[in-house]
Amino acid sequence: MTTTLITGANKGLGFETARRLVAAGHTVYVGSRDADRGRRAAERLGARSVLLDVTDDASVAAAAHTVEADGGLDVLVNNAGIDERARDGGVIGAAELTADELRKVFETNVFGVVRVTHAFLPLLQRSAAPVVVNVSSGLASMARITAPGTPAHGYPGVAYPASKTAVNMITVQYAKAFPDMRINAVEPGYTATDLNAHAGTQTVEEGAGIIVRMAQVGPDGPTGGYFDAAGPLPW
Repeated sequence: MTTTLITGANKGLGFETARRLVAAGHTVYVGSRDADRGRRAAERLGARSVLLDVTDDASVAAAAHTVEADGGLDVLVNNAGIDERARDGGVIGAAELTADELRKVFETNVFGVVRVTHAFLPLLQRSAAPVVVNVSSGLASMARITAPGTPAHGYPGVAYPASKTAVNMITVQYAKAFPDMRINAVEPGYTATDLNAHAGTQTVEEGAGIIVRMAQVGPDGPTGGYFDAAGPLPW
């Protein structure tokens, strides 16, 4: 049986991904930085809960120990993420961005991905078919965000797109370093979640599709790629 860990899985895309993978026969760990929310989500899903704050070394190490003690890991979905929302709910633009705001976003979206991946690498390397899915964004695409007239080009924020572009680079470099793993970045699309105050234009059911698909790739599947529901995306 395939064992899967999803970070930030007590709600939104992570929760829907967990639901679909449980239905597909995976043993799923719902990673959550709030123990109660994680436990309640896992009970609803028929999954397992694990306390996991991607910004905290000790929390991640403890989660890795728990999963290892239970038997190991085959699939890691790095889903937890935040964006650069201002207090009024708007996006923090270039003129207002500070190093502290940038650091806050990178701590979860970039350093969190590295922290969790590093901690779980030994477990993944013991799997017969290890898979890593990094949840990225269409805003990570340099080709898209530099194309005038596109929705990505019109996005005023700096921290979130920069963090997800970094995630894409991390994905490529890890895929080259570990050729026996399938490691890919995915763009769920503009999905209505807490991340964007539910302003997204598609449902979590629609957005989770590409995450679920890439979590189930086999040893002959793609690696080092960047995909949305329609296929490969331009970097």
